[in-house]
Amino acid sequence: MEKLRILYVASEINPFLQTTDVADYVRKLPQAMQERGAEIRILVPRFGLINERKNRLHEVVRLSGINITVGDEEKPLIIKVASIPNAKLQVYFIDNDDYFHRKSVFFDKENNFYDDNDERAIFFCKGVLETVKKLGWAPDVVHCNDWMTALIPLYLKTTYRNDPMFKDTKSVFTVHNNAFDFKFDADLQSKAKAMDVSDEALAHLHSADFEGFVKIGCAYADAVLKAEENCGDSLNQIFNEAPKRVQLDEQDEKFSESYYNLYTDLMS
Repeated sequence: MEKLRILYVASEINPFLQTTDVADYVRKLPQAMQERGAEIRILVPRFGLINERKNRLHEVVRLSGINITVGDEEKPLIIKVASIPNAKLQVYFIDNDDYFHRKSVFFDKENNFYDDNDERAIFFCKGVLETVKKLGWAPDVVHCNDWMTALIPLYLKTTYRNDPMFKDTKSVFTVHNNAFDFKFDADLQSKAKAMDVSDEALAHLHSADFEGFVKIGCAYADAVLKAEENCGDSLNQIFNEAPKRVQLDEQDEKFSESYYNLYTDLMS
């Protein structure tokens, strides 16, 4: 049997950046799967808080240079890479001067939520899939984490469904308890459009908020997980209504086995 190929996508990962528990989750899980023999790739945004010199990031010129469409605009995609110390894991960073060079993640110094965080998420999701195509590495499973990655399962089922690189790819979406109250502008759905993506497919984004992103991730993923047992009532309801929800045994001695079995079951 060939090695299982798993792509992990998230907004952050230790040791490069941690603002929530996502960073630990996405640090622990890929290494556990690698130790079981899986082939791993990890993609995160290159937020401005990540020190490139300290973390030895360098640009991958052969992967950079693509333009990503967000609404009516096109933005250049830059790809950087670094290795996790003491682990044989490489992390690829999605970068763009306009979206990711601020010295903060989702909130400014006055704790105001950036009003273009929707565009940053759209750019990131599209950039991830285009980067994987340029890598020439066909993942068996794309494991998406938290709201910023929620459009990837949709794009895999629509724009990329006939792409040879993704024709057999399954997606997992993990819900994390990182809600925000901000509502985006009404043009969110038009910004998220892509080839073969209908208005109906984007209907969950009509609310233009955190829940809308989570709902669309849950609607299109092949398996839906919940990272925390106790989330808010609305998140619990969204998860409980997800048709592909999965409850895993995440006790320490079962952690690795539970996830590996989930991935292999999706491919069978």
